[in-house]
Amino acid sequence: MQKSNLLAIDCGTQSIRALVFDATGELLAKAQVSLDGYFSDQSGWVEQHVNYFWDSLCRVCNKLWTESDIVPESILGVSVTTQRATMINLDSKGAPLRPAIIWMDKRQASLKPNIHWLWRTAFQLVGVQDTVEQFALDAEINWIKQHQPDIYHKTHKYLFLSGYYNYKLCGEYVDSVGSQVGYVPFDYKSHQWAGKRDWKWQACPVKPEQLPDLIAPGETMGHITAEASGQTGLLEGTPLIAAAADKACEVLGCGCLTPDHGQISYGTTATINTSTSRYVEPIRFIPPYPAAIPETYNTEFQIYRGYWMVSWFKEQFAHQERMTAEQQGVSTETVLDQQAGMIEPGANGLILQPYWNPGVRHPGPEARGAIIGFTDQHTRAHIYRAMIEGIAFGLLEGRENIERRSGTDITRLSVSGGGSQSKTALQVTADIFNLPVQHPATFETSGLGAAINIAVGLGVHSNYHDACKAMCHTRNIIEPIAQNVELYQQIYQQAYRPLYKKLSPLYKRIRLLN
Repeated sequence: MQKSNLLAIDCGTQSIRALVFDATGELLAKAQVSLDGYFSDQSGWVEQHVNYFWDSLCRVCNKLWTESDIVPESILGVSVTTQRATMINLDSKGAPLRPAIIWMDKRQASLKPNIHWLWRTAFQLVGVQDTVEQFALDAEINWIKQHQPDIYHKTHKYLFLSGYYNYKLCGEYVDSVGSQVGYVPFDYKSHQWAGKRDWKWQACPVKPEQLPDLIAPGETMGHITAEASGQTGLLEGTPLIAAAADKACEVLGCGCLTPDHGQISYGTTATINTSTSRYVEPIRFIPPYPAAIPETYNTEFQIYRGYWMVSWFKEQFAHQERMTAEQQGVSTETVLDQQAGMIEPGANGLILQPYWNPGVRHPGPEARGAIIGFTDQHTRAHIYRAMIEGIAFGLLEGRENIERRSGTDITRLSVSGGGSQSKTALQVTADIFNLPVQHPATFETSGLGAAINIAVGLGVHSNYHDACKAMCHTRNIIEPIAQNVELYQQIYQQAYRPLYKKLSPLYKRIRLLN
């Protein structure tokens, strides 16, 4: 049998999917297993048993073979793309030492690491001391060192979830350059581990030998082992190709290869990205992340809780809509989207600032969310509409930052992620950005990006430009509505844009009171 199918394993926050694409980018088969059971032993913690992740990958692969016509013998290569910044500690035998710390976890170290005074002086001079200190406090390894020293000392390998999957599949401690987004000593400019004298080794107290070898996207990391074959059904010896983190793969899966082509992901974290061969910080002193293409950067601006707010709103307020959805046999989100679509642009003066979680520089650590402009005319549908608009306004601010820092205007826009299934969200985005919105033919753009890495890495397509031309397709294009564009520009410039600066002093006072 000819091996021509490309298998991308996409592990997000809510599910893991096995996705089979062909050389034209058509999704031939899909299997999905829900990821639930995240647990919190203390407020703000989010953890998951490490073996659960591997068991879920095995389950989804075996589900693929049993529920589709795809057979393991047809798989040319495999790649893995995962949620970012989920951390795992393994012992010398490759066994988990503790549950994985999920990217949503909010614990912080209580002691600041000892960073050399020369570095501290330099940070003070350029005004990033607070940013560096926050980086160190957020680094999971510092919390483990302070609160679980036995695990810290037993840790043989310290990996992202992607690195753990790669180890289980090919038996080697390897990970993609494109998956290095989190609190580790990574040099975002050179795309390799930081130099031996770099401050990151002091802020993140791990040793170089505890980290995986880094492989460029598209390169072969190893081959499926006999043990992994027995558990997943994949053929032993199948090449494992380096992909990248889910957001980076999503950018690639939308065909965004140049700085003028913006990509919005309406996922749990909402982001706007471009791809560039230049090192461009989207916010000063916040690095661009590695892209799913070698020697390329993604200039990411993010709203941390993004379309997580849809789930939050649904759980807290949409009980009536949930019952209506059950009666109609549709999702609650569908009902909410229908209601929001009937609300006029601007939500009758209701404005939402989407900072449900603080940031590092913008928004700052004091930031909170806000909804202003309430009258007795407002309903739940108005709030939902304001939420969609507020996320888009936040990303528009990100677009302006990226354009200002890069010197390149974004003239094309693709939108993907779970939130892109909302017709209202797509139209709001087109109107707020005043750009036609390209909606990809598949919702599985992260998996498609990982499949493109296989296609280029194994010579199905000669380069990423040709691969995207052959594999990335548009479902439809949403044009901006002129009168909405004008209204949104007024709201953005006169109300939304000044909002954070005016509320920030109040947030700081609230922070001191709690």
